[in-house]
Amino acid sequence: MEIKKPAVAGTVESSDCMVTVEPGEGKVELNLESAVIRQYGKQIRKVIHETLDRLEVTDAKVTVVDKGALDCTIKARVECAVYRSNDIKGGLPWGGVIK
Repeated sequence: MEIKKPAVAGTVESSDCMVTVEPGEGKVELNLESAVIRQYGKQIRKVIHETLDRLEVTDAKVTVVDKGALDCTIKARVECAVYRSNDIKGGLPWGGVIK
């Protein structure tokens, strides 16, 4: 899926994360800021990249500000930001269809 325009999902509240996606420059560029990066940085990056791979995003600038979000929250925020960047509002495969 192509990132057509900048989009944001999430908040910077505790146990959440804010994900911003923008059109990229030929690759996925991830900028991660997290209070728990030393403990969970590898896992957070893994969840973000796996979600982008499942959505077939290959060209994007992704910025994530994490405030201790669970994996399921990170996944949902990445999905939402990608869908918003494409103005997809209906027929979304929520509820575990995207594995």
